[in-house]
Amino acid sequence: MMKFPMGFIGHGSPMNIITDNSYTKSIYNICETLPTPKAIMVVTAHWMSDGATAVTTSQNPELIYDFYGFPNELYEIKYPCPGFPEISRVLKDLDIKPIDTYGLDHGVWSILKHMYPKADVPVVALSIDMAQPAIYHYEMGKKLKFLREHDILVLGSGNIVHNLYLADMNYDTTPYQWAIDFENEVVTNLKSRNFESLIEYGDKKNNAIPTKDHYLPLLYILGMVDKSDTIEILYKGIQNKSISMLSFLFK
Repeated sequence: MMKFPMGFIGHGSPMNIITDNSYTKSIYNICETLPTPKAIMVVTAHWMSDGATAVTTSQNPELIYDFYGFPNELYEIKYPCPGFPEISRVLKDLDIKPIDTYGLDHGVWSILKHMYPKADVPVVALSIDMAQPAIYHYEMGKKLKFLREHDILVLGSGNIVHNLYLADMNYDTTPYQWAIDFENEVVTNLKSRNFESLIEYGDKKNNAIPTKDHYLPLLYILGMVDKSDTIEILYKGIQNKSISMLSFLFK
């Protein structure tokens, strides 16, 4: 049985939604290089739950503009994709709570606007239970691995390095060396399948991960990796001095 690709996409500043740069070019229209999925599930850094993991089940999910102080143009963008209520049946054996009142935050639609610009594939969002340790998120990824055999594309949306406290407003500012070094270290561990170290990072605080919300989506993807998978780096680089836009697929 064919295993569907899956991966992690850095989303960074909402300005990437309307900016033409090397990062947005790298993920644009990626749908043309992949099989057509039955649905897309995005594990989003911007839906943080407490004590439970939840999934959206709305037939027509509304967009959530969960960012402030940006150009009006961003708040007028539409991404009219359908939802996938069937996901509650698909996940019925897992401890995941169906929610029909939550829409799609920008961790979801900001990347899909580039990757699937036609908005013609059903989309659901998965929350991150912030009450759980890093290993929980990796193990949840393992439990979700079967989705790859159901033609569902699973994407983690966050940032490997995400330090807003030290970020610069200009996306092309010279990065901090520690941000470059940590991104390189993560790539090395991904390629060598040293997932244990990557999981451990999820419970530690450093300049690269002052808060864990944007890092944790990575662990779901690691849990879904198969021994036969190969990694394809779509983009590697730092924006805003302290935001890694590392994006990759496992196929």
